Amino acid sequence: MSETEPKAGWRLKFAGAALIFAILAVAWFAVAALGTKFGLWGWQFGLGKMTIGWGPMIIFAAVGFGVLALIIALIKAPRKQPTMLALAALLICSMVFFRIMGFGAQATGLPPLHDIQTDWSEPVRFSEAMLMHRKDDGAMNPVEDEPVIPDAANARWPGMGGRLVSVVQEEAEVEQTVDGQKYAPVYPVIEPMYFDQSPTEVADAVTELARSRGWDISTLPDLGEGDTETTLEATETSGWFGFKDDVAIRIRGVDGVTRVDMRSISRVGLSDLGANAKRVSSFMYELEDRADGRPAP
Repeated sequence: MSETEPKAGWRLKFAGAALIFAILAVAWFAVAALGTKFGLWGWQFGLGKMTIGWGPMIIFAAVGFGVLALIIALIKAPRKQPTMLALAALLICSMVFFRIMGFGAQATGLPPLHDIQTDWSEPVRFSEAMLMHRKDDGAMNPVEDEPVIPDAANARWPGMGGRLVSVVQEEAEVEQTVDGQKYAPVYPVIEPMYFDQSPTEVADAVTELARSRGWDISTLPDLGEGDTETTLEATETSGWFGFKDDVAIRIRGVDGVTRVDMRSISRVGLSDLGANAKRVSSFMYELEDRADGRPAP
């Protein structure tokens, strides 16, 4: 046998096939996400079937293939090349596997919310134009002043169906004690911000920050003479699946200061995996830093 010939024979080919399978398994998730984003199929199929339904089975199969390839590689010498390929396959599969496990834990650990705002006692409202745009785009989640978690949530989050979103959001922002065990808040505190600048100046800062985040702004703040309240509306699209969340930021003068409230709501999906809460809190904190704001009048 010449030195250039594969020394491990069919065992090397088997390990190579395991590595290719692992790479294709990763590609499966990318295809599911990008196909959804570019409209090749709906999110129920791309996320529900391809990713959540079939994805774990594909990864388990890839892991099993990699383990078998590693066992075969270690049976006899030469072991180096087939072992390296088998380990590479297992490494790739393990990364995806733990990502899926983390996704599942996150989905279960966070409340089934997709509508977040700074003050439910005075809801931030979207314009008729934005509501119509959501409808035309097939948005499944209604925009309501007092939304209630659908009963369908009970299948994964027992007892959550029928509860007010405002109450569940408030609970998610504070430490909880269950059966004597304390649990840290799952959401940051989401609250209004107050500024000493005029509503016009604060509206300019809000617009600049929204643009820096790459949001698709549909309604710019517009304060005429004597006006003390205005709203910015925008949409943020997720990178992989192309999910759209709509944002409304209300700027108004209140008792000599300017108050900013914000709302972020997903168009589809029961749970947003904390995306809207993260968006609102991070935007408000950055606005606070930029414009020297504070969480109290």
